[in-house]
Amino acid sequence: MSIKSANGRCYGALLGLFVAPAWVAPAWSAPHVAPDSIYVGTVVTMEAASPTAEAVAVKGDKIVAVGSRASVLALRAKSTRVVELGERALLPCFVDAHGHLTSTAAGLRTANLASPPAGPVKSIAELQETLRRYIAERHIAAGQWVVGTGYDDSLLAERRHPTRADLDAVSTEHPIFIVHVSGHLSVANSNLLARQKITADSPDPSGGLIRRQAGSHEPNGVLEESANMAVYAAAPRPGPQDALPTLSQALEYYASMGTTTVQDGAVTPDGLALLGEAARQHLLKLDVVAYRFWVPVGADFPDGLNFGQYVDRFKIGGIKLVLDGSPQGKTAYLTEPYLVPPLGQPATYRGYPSLPAGAVNKAVHAVISRGVPLLAHANGDAAAQMLIDAVDVARRETGQADSKVVMIHAQTVRDDQLDRMVSLKIIPSFFVGHTFYWGDWHRDQTLGVARAERISPAHAALERGLLYTLHNDSPVVPPDMIRLLWSATTRRTRSNDILGPQQRLSIEQAIAGITINAASQYSEEATKGSIKVGKLADFVILNRNPLAMDPEHLLELRVEETVSHGQSVYRRQ
Repeated sequence: MSIKSANGRCYGALLGLFVAPAWVAPAWSAPHVAPDSIYVGTVVTMEAASPTAEAVAVKGDKIVAVGSRASVLALRAKSTRVVELGERALLPCFVDAHGHLTSTAAGLRTANLASPPAGPVKSIAELQETLRRYIAERHIAAGQWVVGTGYDDSLLAERRHPTRADLDAVSTEHPIFIVHVSGHLSVANSNLLARQKITADSPDPSGGLIRRQAGSHEPNGVLEESANMAVYAAAPRPGPQDALPTLSQALEYYASMGTTTVQDGAVTPDGLALLGEAARQHLLKLDVVAYRFWVPVGADFPDGLNFGQYVDRFKIGGIKLVLDGSPQGKTAYLTEPYLVPPLGQPATYRGYPSLPAGAVNKAVHAVISRGVPLLAHANGDAAAQMLIDAVDVARRETGQADSKVVMIHAQTVRDDQLDRMVSLKIIPSFFVGHTFYWGDWHRDQTLGVARAERISPAHAALERGLLYTLHNDSPVVPPDMIRLLWSATTRRTRSNDILGPQQRLSIEQAIAGITINAASQYSEEATKGSIKVGKLADFVILNRNPLAMDPEHLLELRVEETVSHGQSVYRRQ
């Protein structure tokens, strides 16, 4: 059976090649090279012509030989280190197709309000106790901000958002700000609402909502989208030097997941300053690609940035736009109404866009006309339509037919939209972990069965030959690539339902979504994403060969070691 990825690569003439190859190619090597290291055992290359190998040789930061055990070992010198993989498997390192590095780092400085498996909070009472403990342990003085992140109303016992009253029960002397797991909503206590001058007389901002207490205009503390972002922007932040330790911790976290290229998918000027300082101090042990968050869109285009060039392992990859909100938070912009609308909303409620169509059209045109790569957050199919239409016009008017455009999340994108995305060369990057984290919630609360079955339609994209990628969107969920593979191949929910079995990917197709396809999304397929002579020595060593496993058992995989640019950056203890 021939198995193709979305970019047309054929992974093996026979599936058996992935399990017990009867033939292994001779070594392809650079001439007269004495390798620093040789890895011997099961090698999954993600190269269509030779999907498996028995050995890989490394010199400096490059792969210099790939092939049979005997032919590669023939290249060793006295100084060459030979690593026997045994039962383990070596794969190309994972590439983070979408996430938020500086936000992940910042989250390490906040109270963890997430629910299992990402955190400990299961009820509003536990959330309150976590905040009280955080204030006490950190010795946070009255008047100083208290920030918590990751609360999830869909997983709390009460199945609702906390309110200002719930946070006031923790403290009225501190301004308290807690951020929803999606990052698109938040809750403020009375102290913080007063500081931000959010009152009953405050109008809802464009592209956002101030939720109100029942029967009045008094804010209940819950802030959506642009209302949330306004308060988030006011939160105190450490300077670059003070933030470097948690940035290093976040990079170690990604390395432990087998990832060597990390994205900051909506970086602010503060974040750029932090990453730039880390690069200058040579603290980036992984490659970091940042996309400048263009907000407000009416502001001048963020020119003067060095797009597309790594300097000390940091590059600015392009521009980020946000077109709508969160499906689990019920703010994503849908064509058809939500199954169960948020409290106080009518049955016709469909969410709403973050930007009017005119602003989207102008912004997309500005980015594409410059040939700059674009990441555009679009969860709902109505938001996806706004992006597709804007790209269509911009491609025709500018003649820029090949600039990279990535639809981030593409959660509810329809078949007719995927068809247009093929001709417009729009890459869908699927947040397929939603099938586990919020699959039951989408089925029963947000979308209903039919639409929930199609969430993150990766196989539909594959069938159309679309280049697709998969991502975790950390810190929304942990940057766990193994759980991502499991979600893409099983689509199991928390209740063990299979949500949309027809959208499942094979294991090799899922791996492509976080290796060679993800490298292609960054236009880095010449140097990353597969095991090939001349590419960077970016490897992940797993305890088992995933291609020889049943998808249901993929959570048994463990990252044993991560190698970036030829250097070990993580080794499991």
